[in-house]
Amino acid sequence: MTVPVYPFEVWIWAAFDPVLIGIALVMGWKSDQFVKVILVSLMAFAVSVLVSWAVTAIGVPWPAPISHDGPTFFPVRWMAAFVWGTLGFLAHQIYRRLA
Repeated sequence: MTVPVYPFEVWIWAAFDPVLIGIALVMGWKSDQFVKVILVSLMAFAVSVLVSWAVTAIGVPWPAPISHDGPTFFPVRWMAAFVWGTLGFLAHQIYRRLA
């Protein structure tokens, strides 16, 4: 059995899911401790997967679709949520120090 290989561009779309980015940035901004960024990334990951699945199921084009026969890229999505959440957390820390 051969494992399908997807081009790098397909992997990138999973990291730039707009729902994932929005939730991770906002919740990362509101986190008061860095440890909470891990929870933020898990929540952003879960919501983005559900939204991507629902949008794909009704037939609307989506940057990173999830379907039963397509790639899901769960590790890429979770790591991207962690990075976006960390960026939101760090941006808020910098904002608080400058204000």
